[in-house]
Amino acid sequence: MPTRHVSDVPDAVIVGAGVVGAACAYYASRAGLTVTVVDRGSVAAGTTGAGEGNLLVSDKEAGPELDLALLSTRLWRELAETLPPEIEYERKGGLVVAPDGAALTALRDFARGQAAAGVETHEIPADRLGDLEPHLAPGLAGGFLYPQDAQVQPAMAAAQLLRAARADVRLGQEVTGVLTDRRGAVRGVRTPRGDLHAPAVVNATGTWGAALAELAGVKLPVRPRRGFVLVTEPLPPGLVRHKVYAADYIADVASGSADLQSSAVVEGTPAGTVLIGATRERVGFDRTLSTEALRRLAAQATALFPVLSGVRAIRAYHGFRPYLPDHLPAIGADPRVPGLYHACGHEGAGIGLAPATGLLVAAALRGERPPLDTGPLRPDRFDDTEGDAW
Repeated sequence: MPTRHVSDVPDAVIVGAGVVGAACAYYASRAGLTVTVVDRGSVAAGTTGAGEGNLLVSDKEAGPELDLALLSTRLWRELAETLPPEIEYERKGGLVVAPDGAALTALRDFARGQAAAGVETHEIPADRLGDLEPHLAPGLAGGFLYPQDAQVQPAMAAAQLLRAARADVRLGQEVTGVLTDRRGAVRGVRTPRGDLHAPAVVNATGTWGAALAELAGVKLPVRPRRGFVLVTEPLPPGLVRHKVYAADYIADVASGSADLQSSAVVEGTPAGTVLIGATRERVGFDRTLSTEALRRLAAQATALFPVLSGVRAIRAYHGFRPYLPDHLPAIGADPRVPGLYHACGHEGAGIGLAPATGLLVAAALRGERPPLDTGPLRPDRFDDTEGDAW
């Protein structure tokens, strides 16, 4: 993406050119602020480029993260009308299925709480599942349909948000320091190509959020959680119509276990390929290919859709989700360092939550009242020992 010099001293430097950083740039620009976005790699080269593009409300219980997701759901719909079609926004809906009566009862209770918070849910009896997904395995107890679940192509979404923001984008420049004045307030960042001055710095570095926070002299216990995705050969349109996953995926999302966890989420793409995710495990930044993780995904996907048993997987990819101990992102001003803001720690939900995060960060940069309560998302909510044992 070409560099565009908007101002010698922008209102903020955003560190990170993934979808969250891009959304922060977009909404800050819409709020009348000038921003410079800097990244040590290319656009969406980190977690964003390894994501499936899920925009989910179905996997979130009532609370702060669901509030973020519902706000983002509305904002993604608005963005889909504004940004080019290359972002591949699809409001395909999610279908969560239960293998037995106990799982269905648990799903029903979960959905009841979501509905009270504003989520649209529809219980689907076992004999109607085939109407929604003709190739779904028989014998399931039922499920719930979530029409608000959607999909984007994450790398293209990040690129188009940055383009629409008309930000000054500096790629291939690693931030090696956070500049502060005598009072300790932020005054920009240092890179090997020179200092970038600004009265505010936004930490949108995803999995590397702890490292950027440390450069500013504070602790934020973001850690990586590795996940794999399988991609099939192109298949006939409509083979998988929704985002489909089993109820145990919700428990995996909420778990803090370091062990390998897998629960297949199966969905088609406009290109005809089927994406099969996702696994979770805390192994640091180990990029080793895990055949066990891929084996589990394949087995779980074919259990949901037996038709996939004869389909070839043409590739697999993986990335690192930015995990915080309480499963909530850190969003907003850091009271420990004036001028430092955070927008990271979204784990596997960063693509879905990016617009709401950008809107909240823009409000914080302008000193305005946020559109929802950001208290549970405070960057300084952790004590200094959290995350040390990871």
